[in-house]
Amino acid sequence: MKRLALALAAFVLMAAGNPATETEHTVKKGETLSAIAERAQVPATVIAAANGLVEPYDVRVGQVLSIPRQRSHVVRRGETGFAIAIDYGVPFDLIAVANGLEPPYNIRVGQKLIIPAFSARPIPPTPVSDRPFFRAPHDGAALLGFQRTADGKGHEGIDYAVKTGDMVRASASGKVVYAQEDSGRFGPLVVLDHGNGWRTRYGHLARVTVKLGDFVQAGERIGIAGQGGEATRPELHFDILKDNVPVDPARLIGRRGAQ
Repeated sequence: MKRLALALAAFVLMAAGNPATETEHTVKKGETLSAIAERAQVPATVIAAANGLVEPYDVRVGQVLSIPRQRSHVVRRGETGFAIAIDYGVPFDLIAVANGLEPPYNIRVGQKLIIPAFSARPIPPTPVSDRPFFRAPHDGAALLGFQRTADGKGHEGIDYAVKTGDMVRASASGKVVYAQEDSGRFGPLVVLDHGNGWRTRYGHLARVTVKLGDFVQAGERIGIAGQGGEATRPELHFDILKDNVPVDPARLIGRRGAQ
């Protein structure tokens, strides 16, 4: 009996320190958020949002992280998607995206729905450093790079080759300050504010999937790629501005530190 109790205690201690099962994790020496997220099988951006972390998502030894976990739900007779969302305390639009639901959002009895992890805590719009950590918004090849002349003319960002329907990702965490389906030559356009005068713009989209005032995490979908506006082929126009002045994205993508 004593051996059984000791074994059970040892199991509990192991589980408490295992990110694959715990809902809270105390950061140990040498651990990074990405490594914890990989073992927990929860996206790093979800853990960051739940704990109010901003890029570059540094964690410290002894810090206790909340790890929100994805759940599932089997639809019962008489249930609606919106009622399920209320029961779990998760916005219905997140459930719809996670399950590929489109208007009129029909669900059927016995259908297994993914209930995505969600934190109601607002995401801080201002990064810790003077300059956000920018990622490429798409994995396509660069069709046209940054080209500026002395008189301020030229090309203000990078055009990426895309396939219509591809996901366009937020280059860094921030707040949606512009989200229009028709902005003129760029067509559907999204602008994110990252604080400290930094903004990113995403143009020639097929469709905008965020709305004005939303906070988004780096890597989160902000639009669907396409051939909007005056584009002559499927492409994504992406640029970075500092105090409304275009900056070469190639100099910033994937690089840390203050400007």
